[in-house]
Amino acid sequence: MTTSTPAEAFRKILELEAHKQYNDTAVIGGIDAYLATASPNLPKPLAPAVRKARTAPGGYRRWTQEQRARWVSETLDLLNRPQRSGAPPERQPVTVLSRVSTKTAALLSKLGVSTIDDLLHHIPRRYLDYTQTRPIAHLIPHTEQTIVGRVVKVSMVMPGGRRSTEAVIDDRTGRVRILWFNQPWVARQLPRESMIVVSGTVSVFHNRPQFISPEWEDVESSGIHTGRLVPVYPLTKGLTARKMRNWVTEALDLCEPGPSEYLPQDLLQRVKLPRMAQAVRQAHFPDSTAQAASARQRLAFNELLSLQLGLLITRRQWQHSLPGHPLKAEPVLLGRLLQMLPFTLTSAQQGTLEDILKDLEQPVPMSRMLQGDVGSGKTVVALAAMIITAAHSLQSALMAPTEVLAEQHYRTLLSLLDASTRNTDNGATGLSGDRSLRDDPVRSIDGILDRPLTIALLTGSLTVARRRRVREQMISGDVDIIVGTQALVQEGVEFRNLALAVVDEQHRFGVLQRGGLRQKGYNPHVLVMTATPIPRSLALTVYGDLDLSTITELPPGRQRIETVVFEPEDTSLVYRMVREEVEKGHQAYVICPLISESEKLAVRAATEEHEHLSNTVFPDLRLGLLHGGMKSAEKDAVMRLFRDGELDILISTTVIEVGIDVPNATVMVVLGAERFGLSQLHQLRGRVGRGSEKSYCLLVGNPANPDAQRRLAVLEKTHDGFELARHDLEMRGAGDFLGTQQSGLPPLRVAKLTDLSTMESARAEAQRLARIRGLLRDPAYAEIRERVAALWNVNVEWS
Repeated sequence: MTTSTPAEAFRKILELEAHKQYNDTAVIGGIDAYLATASPNLPKPLAPAVRKARTAPGGYRRWTQEQRARWVSETLDLLNRPQRSGAPPERQPVTVLSRVSTKTAALLSKLGVSTIDDLLHHIPRRYLDYTQTRPIAHLIPHTEQTIVGRVVKVSMVMPGGRRSTEAVIDDRTGRVRILWFNQPWVARQLPRESMIVVSGTVSVFHNRPQFISPEWEDVESSGIHTGRLVPVYPLTKGLTARKMRNWVTEALDLCEPGPSEYLPQDLLQRVKLPRMAQAVRQAHFPDSTAQAASARQRLAFNELLSLQLGLLITRRQWQHSLPGHPLKAEPVLLGRLLQMLPFTLTSAQQGTLEDILKDLEQPVPMSRMLQGDVGSGKTVVALAAMIITAAHSLQSALMAPTEVLAEQHYRTLLSLLDASTRNTDNGATGLSGDRSLRDDPVRSIDGILDRPLTIALLTGSLTVARRRRVREQMISGDVDIIVGTQALVQEGVEFRNLALAVVDEQHRFGVLQRGGLRQKGYNPHVLVMTATPIPRSLALTVYGDLDLSTITELPPGRQRIETVVFEPEDTSLVYRMVREEVEKGHQAYVICPLISESEKLAVRAATEEHEHLSNTVFPDLRLGLLHGGMKSAEKDAVMRLFRDGELDILISTTVIEVGIDVPNATVMVVLGAERFGLSQLHQLRGRVGRGSEKSYCLLVGNPANPDAQRRLAVLEKTHDGFELARHDLEMRGAGDFLGTQQSGLPPLRVAKLTDLSTMESARAEAQRLARIRGLLRDPAYAEIRERVAALWNVNVEWS
C-alpha cells in the first residue's frame, strides 16, 4: 500500500471540500485544525494560501461560502501548477505568485523585477513609520499614527462626484472619521463591528481628526500594512503599494527560511553584517530603523563585493591570459627625450613617469590610470612611454573621445618633439591647419631614435585613400604611434605589434572600447588618462582593475583663472567683459544652463541663447553654436572653426566640457551655474587659461539654496581640482563626476558608489577572497562566482 505525500493528501481534502459545497466537513475537526498540524509539511508554494487562511479573523470557519470557494479554488490551482524542476524558489518567475498574470509581470519587469530574487532585491525607497499606536482621543494632527478600533459605520459617499468609502471607527476613547477617496470597494471589505487597524497621517476636518485614504487591515491579519515600519516601494503605473507588499510577503514565505547564506562566517563577523535571510526580511519589513539600515548595508555589500571581484577578475584576465611586452627604458634615450622638450618635467610628472616605467618593465601588462588636473601635463608623460615602446620596435595607440581631440593630441605630440612646429606666442602648433593634417596624416621625426620616429593620425575625416594608406602602414609596422578615436577599435583596423594603448578620458570611453583596443594588440600595456579629478578613495574602489598615479601639481607659468560669481541681473556686465576680451583679439565660451530633465530642452536653451546673443548683444561678432543634438561631423566642424579663430564666441551646452585646447580663449561664461556640480564647473573653467593671457571664468547663477551658494563660493576660492572633487563628493555625491554609464560599471540595485566605507570594506574582502585558491573551482564558492557573473552579465573566466 502506497502512502500519499502531504501535498496529495491535502489535494484530496480540498477536492472533497468542494464536493461537499464548502461546509468545512472534509476533514475531522475542519480545515483550520488540519492546517494547524499539517502546514509545516506542505510544499513551499502553498505557504501564501495557508498563511491567508490561518491569519484570517476566525480562520476558514468564519468565512462565507463564497470566500471558502475562492480560497479552495486558488489553493488547488497552486497545488496543480507544475513546479520547475530543481530551480530554487528565488529563481522562479514572478508569475508563480498569486494574482501575477502575464500582464502584471510585464509591469513588474519595468521595475527590473522578473524573478522572485529580483522582487526580494526590489528594496523599499523609504518606510512609513506607523509604529505609534494611539487612542483616538489622543491623536496628534499632521503626524503618522496607528489606531485600533471597531467599525461602527460604513457607507458609500460621493465627495467631488467620486464614489468613495466613509467609515467611523470607535475605540472607547472616541470616534474618528475615515475617508477612502475614490475607493468604493473598501465598503464591501469592511463589515460593521469588525476590528481593524488603521495607519496613516492624521488630518483635521471641522476641528476633528480624520484619516484620508489610510492603510488598513483586520486586527488578526498579517500586519504588513499597518502598525509597523511599512515599506514604500518604487512603483510604475498599474501597480499599487498594497499589492507590492503582498507579493513581497508571499515571496518571503515562498523562500522560507530565506535565501541561503553564501558568504563565509568569518567575513560576516569582520564586517559586522547580518546573515542573508535576516537581511532580506528586515530590508522589507524591519523591526526598527536600525535593523533596516543594517539590512540595506548587507545587500549593498553583496553588490559591491561582486563589483570588486569582477574588477579583480578583469585585471587577472588581462594580465595573465596572454604575456605582455617587457619594455626597459634606456637612460640615454630617456635623457635625450627630456632634453628635447620645451620645458622641464615637474616632480609630480617625474614621479608618475617612474611608476609607468616600472610597470612597462614587467612581463605582466600594465593597467594604470593617470589622473591629473586640466593642464597638468599628462600627455608628455604618456609620450615618454610611447617613445620607449617605439624604441623596442613596437607600436602605441593614443585614443581620444572625439576627432577634434585626436587631432589636438596629434598636434601636441608633434609640437613636443619637433621645435619647428612650435609657436611660443600662444602655445598652438605651427602646423598649417586641419587640411595639412588630413593631407599628410603620417609624419616622421628625426633625432629621437636611431631611425625616424613615425606618428600617424587615423580619423573618419581622412579620405578613403589616406585612411587605407595609414592602415596599411599600421599593419606593416611602419608607424610607431597611431593617434585616433573609436576608429582604432573598429573592425578592419589592425596593428602589426601593438604593445601600448593610451586611452584619454576613460569616463567618456568606457571599458568596452578599452577592452577592444587591448585585444587587437595581444594584451598590450594600458594607460588611461583623465582630467576629471576623482578622490583617491573613490578612484581606488571604482577603478579596482587599474593602478593609480596622480599628477598633483601644475607646470610653472600656468595662469590662475580669475573666477567671479554674478547674479542674473548682472548678465549685461558679464557680456560687456566678454566684448572687451574679444576686442583684444581673444575668444570666449558661453555655456548654457544644464537641464537634466531633457536633452531637447538643453538644445532649445542653447539655440535660443545663440539667437538672442547673435541678434541683440553681439550682432557684429562671429558666433557659433554647439549642442548634443548635432551630428558628430557638425560638432567637429564648429569646434575646428572656433579653434582656428574663425569664431569669436562659442555658445554651447556641456558637450564642450572635455574639449578643445584653444589658447586664444580667455573667457568662460557659465549661465545657470547653480545647476552644475563643482567638478563639472572646474572642467569648464579649464577650457580657458591655456595661453599666456589672463583668463576669466564668469559664473552667472541664482543660488536659491544654501548648497548652491556654498558650491559657487568654494569654486571662487579654490583652483585645485582634487580639493574641489572632495568638496563635490561631500556636497552632492559621486554622481556629478562619476556614473555607472560613464565608468562602464554594471548598474547597482541597492548600493551607491558614494558609500565609501562599505565600498572599501568590499574591496578589502574581495582582495582577501581572490587570494583563496578554492575560490576558482570549489563548490563552496559557487554562489559567489554566480553572483559576480550575474552582476557583470558575463560568463566570468576564473582561471
